[in-house]
Amino acid sequence: MSIERVAIIGLGLLGGSVGLAVQAQAPEIVTVGYDRDASVRKKARELGLASSICDTAAEAVHDADLVILCVPVGAMEEAATEFADHVRADAIISDVGSSKQSVSEALARALPGRTVIPAHPVAGTEQSGPDAGFASLFTNRWCILTPSADADPSAIEALSTFWSRLGANVELMDAQHHDLVLAVTSHIPHLIAFTIVGTASDLENVTRSEVIKYSAGGFRDFTRIAASDPVMWRDVFLNNKGAVLEMLGRFSEDLTALQRAIRSGDGETLHELFSRTRAIRRQVIEEGQDDERPDFGREDHD
Repeated sequence: MSIERVAIIGLGLLGGSVGLAVQAQAPEIVTVGYDRDASVRKKARELGLASSICDTAAEAVHDADLVILCVPVGAMEEAATEFADHVRADAIISDVGSSKQSVSEALARALPGRTVIPAHPVAGTEQSGPDAGFASLFTNRWCILTPSADADPSAIEALSTFWSRLGANVELMDAQHHDLVLAVTSHIPHLIAFTIVGTASDLENVTRSEVIKYSAGGFRDFTRIAASDPVMWRDVFLNNKGAVLEMLGRFSEDLTALQRAIRSGDGETLHELFSRTRAIRRQVIEEGQDDERPDFGREDHD
């Protein structure tokens, strides 16, 4: 099975980046884009995010070998239903959402009997919209595929090859396990960032101008994460609530233990924790998943 024509449904950061990455890394593949927002379609045409931009989902998926849904996870079923009667019976249907169990179930309802292989490129920025996309977004990043047990091996291989050509490292994973892993590595960190930035802005004895003016590096990094697309993250938390709540419970227990250590002056416990977390940071850098320069490579403006 080969992928020669790709329909991209949703032309924001991820959809636009898929289109640009295909043009840069696999230019022989034809890309067709669609977005429900007419202004986004107009901008996508100006930016050349795909070989062509269609005004309907039905037109976009016509004769596509692969359809990639790049919409918020809460909108997957509605988006798939829109083109369900127009996509080829042998086409691969995939996505880029960061919660996989809910997406698998939504696409199965909308596209019964079709070849659905959910995927999650673990890549992104806090930016959103068609202007935010760039061709190298997936380079040396992981793309996790969560096929069902009875998925067509040739379709899995074709989709794996597609993402590899865009620069990603591909791994297969059970959908439930994926959601638990991402709850730890992505969803809870985002929830903490949203919370701490909201807390800082609500403090009665600290003005918002002081929060902004005296932001230290740690808080600046939280504000970057907290600037992420609110619609996308609302849907992530609602669609992965089981795993998120499980990990949030564990985090709450650990936070309580940390409070206890600070209150009792238990420096040994604090030092042990901070040493372990420092080692994790080194491992992230060794895996090539971040920049080893001080302050994340940010220019020093202090």
